Amino acid sequence: MADTEHPRSIRSFVIRTGRITAAQERALEDLWPKYGVELSMHADMTSPGVFGRKAPITLEIGFGNGENLAHMAAEHPERDYLGIEVHRPGVGRLLLALEELRLTNVRAVCHDAVEVLAQHIAPGSLDEVLILFPDPWPKKRHHKRRLVQGPFLELVAERLTAGGTLRMATDWQPYAEEMLAVANANPRLRNLAPGGGYIPRPDERLATRFEKRGTRLGHGVWDLAFART
Repeated sequence: MADTEHPRSIRSFVIRTGRITAAQERALEDLWPKYGVELSMHADMTSPGVFGRKAPITLEIGFGNGENLAHMAAEHPERDYLGIEVHRPGVGRLLLALEELRLTNVRAVCHDAVEVLAQHIAPGSLDEVLILFPDPWPKKRHHKRRLVQGPFLELVAERLTAGGTLRMATDWQPYAEEMLAVANANPRLRNLAPGGGYIPRPDERLATRFEKRGTRLGHGVWDLAFART
């Protein structure tokens, strides 16, 4: 099992309470049994028992409010989608969207992504991993909290199928440069961009509120795509 640079004393996220609406709170109570997955009940989150079938699986790490995850699941009913998010309001909002759209190919996990990948995802079982706009932790003293680091990408690569795809995006240029350097240095990952740089923004990716906020602030957006060799 791959090591990580995120010892349990150092989190790559901070639980922010935020404002949770009454509808989101009800969704967490009423819809979680339908769409949520408890780690204690599934040693392997990619087993057919989780979705009730065997299909290609996309994992989105840190899905925020779930806009992109629900959009992709609606566009690709032939695929299954597993989303990891620690912020309860965002999870509640995703559950409401899944119920409204009547989607059956999405499951949510409310837990630390590093622990889920290391302990509850089988090697070679994911067809696609999405890490879109992770917290850039811009202050230098907080860089150790960044999710995308060498050992973490090694863990991701180990969980991808041969030919599986890792897609990342950020609106923070220094983080984009770090992502690019770390991923290019991994021998299990092959950069899909001509020249080994960034790719154009994929048309299929829904512009989330994080991306829209960055655009309003004048930030650029950097997309990366790598295939598991």
